[in-house]
Amino acid sequence: MIDLLTGAPWLCLGVAGLLETGWVVLLKRSDGFSVLWASVLCLAAMVASFWFMSLSLRTLPMGTVYAVWTGIGASAGLFWGIAMEGEPLTAVRVVCVCLILAGVAGLKLGS
Repeated sequence: MIDLLTGAPWLCLGVAGLLETGWVVLLKRSDGFSVLWASVLCLAAMVASFWFMSLSLRTLPMGTVYAVWTGIGASAGLFWGIAMEGEPLTAVRVVCVCLILAGVAGLKLGS
C-alpha cells in the first residue's frame, strides 16, 4: 500500500491537507486537550496528516509541500469556521483565502 501511495504524491498531499483540517477542528473540540475523545482523534489525525505529508515529500519539493499543506488546511479551516462555527464571512476573508488558493495552484503548476 505504501508503494501505491508514493506513486501519487499530490493525492497524499491532498489527504494530508484534509487531515490537517480535521485535526484543527478536533483541536478546538478538545477544549485544550481536556475532552478525551476529541484529544485522541486530534492526535491521530495529526500523526496521519504528517505521515501522508512525508510520503509526498519523497518526490515533491519541500517548500511546495509545506505551502500546499498549510494552504489546504487554512482554506478548509476558514470554510469550516464560517459554515459550522458561525465565524464571520467578510469580503476581506474571501479575498485572502482566494489569494491563498491562487498561491497553492501556482505552486502546483510550477512543480
